[in-house]
Amino acid sequence: MPAQSFQVVHGFAPGDALRGSTVAIGNFDGVHRGHKAVIATALARARGLGKPAAALTFEPHPRAFFNPDEPLFRLTPEAAKLRLLAATGLDGAIVLAFNAELAKLTAEDFVARVLVERFAISGAAIGFNFHFGANRAGSPDFLQAQGRRYGFAVDIVPPLLDRGQPVSSGPIRAALAEGRPQDAAEFLGYPWFVSGTVIHGDKRGRELGFPTANLRLDPACALRHGIYAVRVAVGARRYDGVASFGRRPMFDNGAVLLEVYLFDFAGELYGAGIDVAFIAWLREEAVFASAKDLMRQMEDDSRLAREALARAGNIFPPI
Repeated sequence: MPAQSFQVVHGFAPGDALRGSTVAIGNFDGVHRGHKAVIATALARARGLGKPAAALTFEPHPRAFFNPDEPLFRLTPEAAKLRLLAATGLDGAIVLAFNAELAKLTAEDFVARVLVERFAISGAAIGFNFHFGANRAGSPDFLQAQGRRYGFAVDIVPPLLDRGQPVSSGPIRAALAEGRPQDAAEFLGYPWFVSGTVIHGDKRGRELGFPTANLRLDPACALRHGIYAVRVAVGARRYDGVASFGRRPMFDNGAVLLEVYLFDFAGELYGAGIDVAFIAWLREEAVFASAKDLMRQMEDDSRLAREALARAGNIFPPI
């Protein structure tokens, strides 16, 4: 189906949208290549049955629910996750609120009340390590047995390996925390990105001849501080650029901020929503002897960013 037909159902609201779908079930943080293998399996099963295919996912991430005081570096908050899911060819997504009520639901009741009674699923695809229900008692084998009981097929998808390592969200988070966006992109299947609304900064970049679009990211974002080659979407247009993520030790060591300098762009972006994809790491944040030295370094950063972006080709997230 075309992207504009992608439907999103939140919770247990009544209605027939996505009822009878074959569902890919999971948290899908990052919608990485391993997730896409599960989604592709659900799509194949759905097309064979002549049914719609949907992702069934949870918000917030269960880890955030069970450990609210422990920051979770989300690869894709809900809005970004839905955009990526829409790009996979699915017909829609079912977003269940992960709250106390859902957390205490037994595996048997999750199948009976959610999968069968509410959504009347025609099939399910899950990863090899997917568990569900209170105390994670529901295993892949259990879901297969329940599928036989209720009359829907369950496909268990084995791990997707990249150079012998399973593709999963943990190594992607680690790569980004270590300043390795290319390695993260290898597992994701696209360059990792953030989205946000451009805010006012201190105008220091403008004074230096490098005006920036500034974004305040989630405090739990564990991306390594430093300078990156980036690609930016402003509406339907894309721009190459260079970005600094961190505390600006040259000036104030203040609150963490993403500052993006767009090449070949003129205009104001305050209040605009933009997407910033991280293509390559350039260097650490640093303190320079003078503003002139900083400007020379920024010119060099821009040159290196252009070179890295040229090598990367026209890559961008499928959003």
